Amino acid sequence: MRYLSQLLMTLLLTVGSWPLASTSQRSNYDVLIKGGAVYDGTGSRPVQADVAIKGDRIVAIGDLKAATARNVVDASGLAVAPGFINMLSWSVDTLIADGRSQGEIRQGVTTEIFGEGDSMGPLNPEMKRRRLEQQGDLKFEIPWTTLAEYLTYLQKRGVSPNVASYIGATTIREYVIGLEDKKPTPQQLDQMRALVKREMEAGALGIGSSLIYAPAFYAGTEELIEMCKVAAKYKGKYISHMRSEGNRLIEAVQELIRIAREAGVPAEIYHLKAAGEKNWDKMDKVISMIEAARAEGLKITADMYTYPAGATGLDAAMPPWAEDGGYDVLFKRLRDPGSRKNIADAVRTPTNDWENLYLAAGSPERILLVEFKADKLKQYTGKTLAEVAKLRGKDPVETIMDLVLEDQSRVGAVYFMMNEENIKKQIKQPWVSFGSDAGSMAPEGVFLKSSTHPRAYGNFVRLLGKYVREEKVISLEEAVRRLSGLPATNLGLDHRGFIKEGMFADVVVFDPNTIADRATFEKPHQYAIGMKHVLINGVQVLKDGEHTGAKPGRALWGPGKVK
Repeated sequence: MRYLSQLLMTLLLTVGSWPLASTSQRSNYDVLIKGGAVYDGTGSRPVQADVAIKGDRIVAIGDLKAATARNVVDASGLAVAPGFINMLSWSVDTLIADGRSQGEIRQGVTTEIFGEGDSMGPLNPEMKRRRLEQQGDLKFEIPWTTLAEYLTYLQKRGVSPNVASYIGATTIREYVIGLEDKKPTPQQLDQMRALVKREMEAGALGIGSSLIYAPAFYAGTEELIEMCKVAAKYKGKYISHMRSEGNRLIEAVQELIRIAREAGVPAEIYHLKAAGEKNWDKMDKVISMIEAARAEGLKITADMYTYPAGATGLDAAMPPWAEDGGYDVLFKRLRDPGSRKNIADAVRTPTNDWENLYLAAGSPERILLVEFKADKLKQYTGKTLAEVAKLRGKDPVETIMDLVLEDQSRVGAVYFMMNEENIKKQIKQPWVSFGSDAGSMAPEGVFLKSSTHPRAYGNFVRLLGKYVREEKVISLEEAVRRLSGLPATNLGLDHRGFIKEGMFADVVVFDPNTIADRATFEKPHQYAIGMKHVLINGVQVLKDGEHTGAKPGRALWGPGKVK
């Protein structure tokens, strides 16, 4: 009798479970992505599966053929992957101009990370004044003061992608010390630590530096270590455009590793590269140094863009001491014959004391001018420095100084400094993720007033098209891991970066057979192709390759945020 009772109970429990599974199959989800090859972000081989979304979360993965949903996305023959993370975005102002983030959404970027040395907070009144004064094509007010307030401002304003940021070490230095080449006093260093503490508790990801540029160049290693020690208490990271990517590349990597070790903080190299032909053979040494540090237990990683040219200001061709005191002082020096001659001599003279991008490019033909503030100079957009120098009847170095002075700006420029062999070598490293080092734009409106680097429209799909499908440098599943799971883990983002139940529904659907970049250095304002659907926080932002206008992006916070 007891046996029969137990058997009956077992049958009831078993039968009772069937309707539950059946109900799950028939659940009315918000979104159902059907029939795709799911790449989960771990680097595992894809599996054919359906992905169900309820609200802002992934709630089921598997054979859900009996399920229904308000929005069914047919992913037959397509790849389904976690949303891509742009580890180095400069969309801090372009998202204010256009929150749709068209150029990156059409590549599958669902999260943008800011803070390469300079961040949108904290700001004091003088810093706000300077930033307003230096605005070019993009004009906007600055109603925020702290970095956290800026990120919240973007979310409330409405943006398509998620956003998060490091604190700029340069921004902290400028806030406390100003633009001069000075060491902080003990009291100033305390103030810098306090600012880092405040921003880390508000959700910043860590400290970001950009050490080839003034005034960041003036910061000593110890100053950076002290700020990173504070960030480390909140599980923050250090991420750096190192002090050199060329002549002193090895020493710069040593400095980054030292900061990681002494501050007890994970560290990442921004846009890993060996700049300048004579430095190309240093990449093997750099990789071995990083591998040795990782074997020691240090968390050292890197990110990169997939092009042989970088982009920054023409002022990066001038010595950092020329900007001691800021741009206004630089412009005065360029007007003074004696100071101007000293600057010109420094530009023409090979040195290891600072990063001379004019010499690193190799020739003025390898420097492309892409962004001017003054309308009268926009005629030179898309021309090389050599072409403009010839048109103006001046030598290239004099032309650099003239253009910066006349434009009262950095003057945007593209420098061709790297080689394809190293790009492929870097892509092969399992600890390398990807960042555009650019703003997210659209081939319309205010963005067409200037040119740009094609990485703004093609960095991520170039990896998937050129380097995965065509050249087979790494597999598709590994590329997806580097675009999603790896950066999400490195950043400590909460429930992001993977296709798993319970994760936030940042999901992309693309055609691996056609995905490709179309932007070129000659015509950069061209969308990528092959990205079919993009969902962010469960909301469809790209549908059949077209932007829906939705802006579900959120401010994401670091793991040290005080609740």
